[in-house]
Amino acid sequence: MDFEKINAELLDFLDRSPVPFYAVRNMKKALEERGFRELSEADHWNLQEGDACYVCRNDSALIAFRIPKRDFTGFQIIASHCDSPMFRIKPNAEITAEGRYVKLNVEKYGGAVLAPWLDRPLSVAGRVIVETESGIETRLINIDRDLLIIPNLAIHMNRQVNEGFKYNLQTDLLPLLGEISGTQAAGADETPAAGKQEVFLSLLAAEAGVRPEQILDTDLYLYSRMKGTYVGMNREFLCSGRLDDLQCAFASLQGILAAKPADSVAVHCVFDNEEVGSGTRQGAAGTFLRDVLHRISEGLGRSEEDYLRTQSSSFMVSLDNAHAVHPNHPEKADPTSRPYMNGGIVIKYDAGKKYTTDALSGAILRAVCKSAGVPFQTFANRSDMIGGSTLGHISQSQVSVNTADAGLAQLAMHSPYETAGAKDTAWLVEMARVLFSSSVENTGSGKYRLHF
Repeated sequence: MDFEKINAELLDFLDRSPVPFYAVRNMKKALEERGFRELSEADHWNLQEGDACYVCRNDSALIAFRIPKRDFTGFQIIASHCDSPMFRIKPNAEITAEGRYVKLNVEKYGGAVLAPWLDRPLSVAGRVIVETESGIETRLINIDRDLLIIPNLAIHMNRQVNEGFKYNLQTDLLPLLGEISGTQAAGADETPAAGKQEVFLSLLAAEAGVRPEQILDTDLYLYSRMKGTYVGMNREFLCSGRLDDLQCAFASLQGILAAKPADSVAVHCVFDNEEVGSGTRQGAAGTFLRDVLHRISEGLGRSEEDYLRTQSSSFMVSLDNAHAVHPNHPEKADPTSRPYMNGGIVIKYDAGKKYTTDALSGAILRAVCKSAGVPFQTFANRSDMIGGSTLGHISQSQVSVNTADAGLAQLAMHSPYETAGAKDTAWLVEMARVLFSSSVENTGSGKYRLHF
């Protein structure tokens, strides 16, 4: 197993994927290079056995699938997400201050760890919607340079900064864009930049290759410019932004690229908006996965009853990273389920069903890991702590199949710079390859046969 090669590819993917739109674009490119054909939700799908295809929704969610070369019995699905906690740039974002500074008005997206966003180079990426002679078009932009910074207040002016200081989202976390001349300023007080030259809009227009007045709307986000790297005496850890959850999305992608499904359709699914509840058409609560599975079944001549029967012999893994035991706070972990970085796949359990794993789905996933020859471990929250949630139980309202929640162990989840194990990604890639190449047969009376 080539850990170095996979980690190099992962870090490159993370650096090139500052926001979901770019993560999806990069996955599309990788799929097309391996012969996958793009489908449009607006078109009729001509499908046949042996096809490898993908479809996108909203430019920020993607489903790829491989159909076996013979009649299929079910779906083998891995679902992850491509969004991370960050800051969204609001409409009319420019704010002038002191007749000199230009700031951007932003709002928090997801449950971010705030302090690490300050005092480091940031930039902007996302999409702009522009008006052209042929209609409305989407342009992705990534201002690939150190552009902004959110400056801390000096300790001399904020003596409580190291004593549990609470950052105010509207005042403390606005990024500094630059300076303006006095003729452009609206005054010494903080003032929206409407009615004067909008320097940020002009910057966006230049990146998109259009005039400022052609920009109709935007979906833009801040991202940290810190590149991914190894740390540790023996390079045993990886550090990067967006490990949650692009590490899992990357592993699932590599798994389906290498898979050779025999009896089940392999489905690589990457949702958006998990960090804000999944309640969008491109999120797990939407119909994206259900729609695609239906169209695959119908496109191959299956009836509605046939589709429902295949669900009983289908299996899904919801992949989202898990909390590793923290070296400075080991007491925050459960007494008996204590996952570690470089300890392998983490299978997650929760009595309240925020994680979908039960005895059956957990057993199936353990069997897949054993067949793949990769280590696995378990995660549960401390009984006196409320943990996070993920997309597995949400997607079950649309696609009702046996599902297990899993991921990889990491530190500093939801920070703009996270830490994970240098061995785990390769193990997850191999698990994904084996799962996508396998099938789960429901033989009745609570019995299942696994085919590897």
